[in-house]
Amino acid sequence: MYYTYILQSKKTKELYIGYTERLVERLKEHNAGLSYATKKYAPWELVYFEGYANEVDSQEREKKLKQFGRVYSQLKRRIARSLHGTEKVRG
Repeated sequence: MYYTYILQSKKTKELYIGYTERLVERLKEHNAGLSYATKKYAPWELVYFEGYANEVDSQEREKKLKQFGRVYSQLKRRIARSLHGTEKVRG
């Protein structure tokens, strides 16, 4: 299973969008500072994820969300209660 996920920094409320095959382990890596793009915003919490049977589907969904168009806006509205005053996005 492959996952497209959104993390939110507990410190700055920034969002990070990514994809992985190992969701739990990847979150631990982000919180341990092992990802250059996210280490200065740690700690992170998982606020949303979607599962896919195919890696390419998960990658395409990640790219679509990172375009910050209508798809991203709709998703943010759908998970508004999970987000706590989001301001910026990483990833």
